[in-house]
Amino acid sequence: MAKVSYLCKRTVVSTKPVDPGKFYQLSVLDRAMELYRLRLVYYYLSSTSRELGEATKILRESISTALSCFPIMTGRLQRNNLGHWMIKCNDAGVRMVEARANGSVEEWLQHVDREKELKLVHWEDMSHKPYFWSTFYVQLTEFVEGGLAIGLSCTHLLSDPICATMFVKAWADITLIGKMTSPPLFHPLPCRRPQSTSYKPYNNLIDHYRSHMSKPIIVSHVKHVTVTFAFTDNMVRACMAACRTTCIPDGSTPSPFEALAGLFWVSVSKVKGVRKGLIDMSISLDVRKVLNLDKGYFGNCMIYNKVEGESLDENKHSDAAKAIGEVVGKMDAEGVNNLIEWLQTSGDHQALPVMNGRDLICANLECVESYSTVFEDGFDPLQVSCYIEPVIGLGQVFILPSPGGEGPLSRRVMVTLDQDEAIRVSEDSLILSFSPTILMGPTELPCPF
Repeated sequence: MAKVSYLCKRTVVSTKPVDPGKFYQLSVLDRAMELYRLRLVYYYLSSTSRELGEATKILRESISTALSCFPIMTGRLQRNNLGHWMIKCNDAGVRMVEARANGSVEEWLQHVDREKELKLVHWEDMSHKPYFWSTFYVQLTEFVEGGLAIGLSCTHLLSDPICATMFVKAWADITLIGKMTSPPLFHPLPCRRPQSTSYKPYNNLIDHYRSHMSKPIIVSHVKHVTVTFAFTDNMVRACMAACRTTCIPDGSTPSPFEALAGLFWVSVSKVKGVRKGLIDMSISLDVRKVLNLDKGYFGNCMIYNKVEGESLDENKHSDAAKAIGEVVGKMDAEGVNNLIEWLQTSGDHQALPVMNGRDLICANLECVESYSTVFEDGFDPLQVSCYIEPVIGLGQVFILPSPGGEGPLSRRVMVTLDQDEAIRVSEDSLILSFSPTILMGPTELPCPF
């Protein structure tokens, strides 16, 4: 296994102090994700003219400027008078770990797996004194023979993957051009607009969240493995064409997310031994656009919804994609606002539902700004990984963007399952029929360093 050496851990603060007495109240969508944490890893080549340690020094200085626009990241958790978490903006800073890894970043990526990759993104669980606990961690790992990995971890209570990548993009912009191109926006979730008299309420979202209040969380203690598939533009187009169906009145083609989510829903159901229908699945979607929020809104805005699979043909990829598309199409502003209001009412009297807890989770993360995150001119990210922990329920499927040069519809798919299931998914004939490249997964190849 490649050796990662941790050099030091320090606290990094913003260059601009926050006004005294400033607090951020967390939304009900934030509080529903308290159990979880995010971990991101970005990989870069580095300039051959740079000495080892030089990149770390530059990034350590520029992150302080970036943090000045993200006071929620440098604050600390505190309870309000209702007993809910809020952030006191006290400039306590974020924790930064500096590390070194043997070999080059290219060699690392040839042999990386989930266990190795998580060594590049530091995390510490909440201490018994939350007020002193850092909610965000950054790790800078320089490879001895060239390359850099940037890891960011945080509590899901304060950020969804879109927000986390938003910060890394802002940090990169400041490093590269000296200014932030898309500043974050901090404000409460929007109030409901006047409801049309002809509107028929969509209560499936509320029903799905309510069902998680009464059901126990499925916790798996077996080893989890993540497999990352790379689908080129042509591969995704082929997948979309394969699940086009005459059952759709206008003969439309499913979106890349619907086609790929349907593909992996069918495959994962098969490896889990389901012989009739498909396993339970929840899709997770960013609803900023649905709620007419600016893309710079900082806070949790991912909503979960159930896709029924019991009555579907377990061998029909097209049926799975169609079912996903129908659920996505029904998640409108009124339905999401109904859910938020219900959660706000319920959350004042009982524990909020723990999402991700029972089903296979399929998250649409196509809108994360990852491959446009450039810290040094000419060095785009080689690869970006995203994790949500702990892994509970039936597993995770994340649909992510690909590097721009791979075409507008190209995608990366990260699948996290029990080890045996992950191996079988990586060998599944339906998935392999589209010829994706496996970038990371179970491997027995020896590591050369």
